[in-house]
Amino acid sequence: MRPDRPRFRNLRNTSTFRLTLLLGSIALFGVVALLGLVYGLSARELNARSDRILRVEATHLAGVAPAALPGAIRTAIARSTSGLNYYGLLDPTGQPIEGNLRGAAGFTIGRPREIPARIGVHGPIRLLAIRASSGGTILVGRDITPVVDLRRRVTEVLLYSGLLIVGLILGAGVAFSIAPLRRVGVLQQTAQEIAAGNLERRMPILGRGDELDLFAGTVNTMIEEVGRVIAQVKAVTDAVAHDLRTPLTRVRSQLARAAQQPDLAPDAAARILGAVADLDLVLERFAALLRISELEAGLHRTGFAPIAVDALIDSVAELHAPLAEEHEILLLSDSSPGLILVGDEKMLFEALCNLLDNAIKFTPPRGRIEIRGMRLPSGTCIEIRDNGPGIVPERRKSVLRRFDRGDASPGIEGTGLGLSVVAAILHLHRFRLDLEDAAPGLAVRIIAPDP
Repeated sequence: MRPDRPRFRNLRNTSTFRLTLLLGSIALFGVVALLGLVYGLSARELNARSDRILRVEATHLAGVAPAALPGAIRTAIARSTSGLNYYGLLDPTGQPIEGNLRGAAGFTIGRPREIPARIGVHGPIRLLAIRASSGGTILVGRDITPVVDLRRRVTEVLLYSGLLIVGLILGAGVAFSIAPLRRVGVLQQTAQEIAAGNLERRMPILGRGDELDLFAGTVNTMIEEVGRVIAQVKAVTDAVAHDLRTPLTRVRSQLARAAQQPDLAPDAAARILGAVADLDLVLERFAALLRISELEAGLHRTGFAPIAVDALIDSVAELHAPLAEEHEILLLSDSSPGLILVGDEKMLFEALCNLLDNAIKFTPPRGRIEIRGMRLPSGTCIEIRDNGPGIVPERRKSVLRRFDRGDASPGIEGTGLGLSVVAAILHLHRFRLDLEDAAPGLAVRIIAPDP
């Protein structure tokens, strides 16, 4: 099975993407800082140059006699062949007397400032105002269109280059993240196969020596050790169950025959029958252990076929209807039409029977049990819901372990292996088993995810 195509929300969460984004942001900040520094130094130098020219011109005009000042301003305007210099003379009340700077306002004496362009009159101007000896104000300005153009150009460069760099960073982050994410997808699929019971599977190692190779090698070592321990435990359990089942069956048969002797005292016969019942419980546990080992070995997946959920539920409900009636429990069954599961019908029938047996055991008289099939967003679901005591949330995982009977009282029959068998069957089918609160009672859900 090929890994799914990476999605952007998965790509953006990878460390490669985040590292690329971080380094790209640092590079972008460096570019912006460099351009800002170039602009700042250039604008400062151009402004300083304009200010020096303005001060030279203003100092020259300030030395002219008040009577000759208007003529000197006209001469300066005529001499400015470039048209970049502007001059003006205001009286003490601020009214213009001479020059081509008649709309300047808001200036500060002795401090250069910029005034915006006036369409048809002048462009943006760097203006310097000084006091004349006559009490009026001399205005000297210089067109700073090159500085304004530089500012606009630098802003455009910053904007477009920033957008381009951001696009390149995102593209690089996606490009650099696709391969690691696909590789992680392969590792995830391998991990799912291992979790499904295939302990012979190993994480792929590409030989690059990167962190994923190191991680895969560590996991492979762990799997080998876990597989060895599990194999030893299963071997011991299976050997004990298999080797003791035959002699215990023989002992049970002899005790059963002995209990039928006509000259046997009644109290001795009762004790023998009690021993027979205990042996039946032990043999039942051994059979369940061997059944779990057989299921966990995953030897029956070849018999999988489509199963009609409604027919399966009807069969289980019909089989348990007399038992539920005996316990004064109302058993209801229902299923949405057309639901199909792919699996082993006998195994799933066994799993549902074990779950329904437990529900009947723990549901009080005049209680209610529902078994139904339905469609969920996550897949096809078979739910068994009762109104018994339920299972506290912290015990819902432990009851799936072997010999764990939860909070069951000693008076309730059971081996503590029923749910373990169910878990092994569903694990073989790769179905999910959820135990939820039914408020009151327990809701057990078997969910078959969509392929």
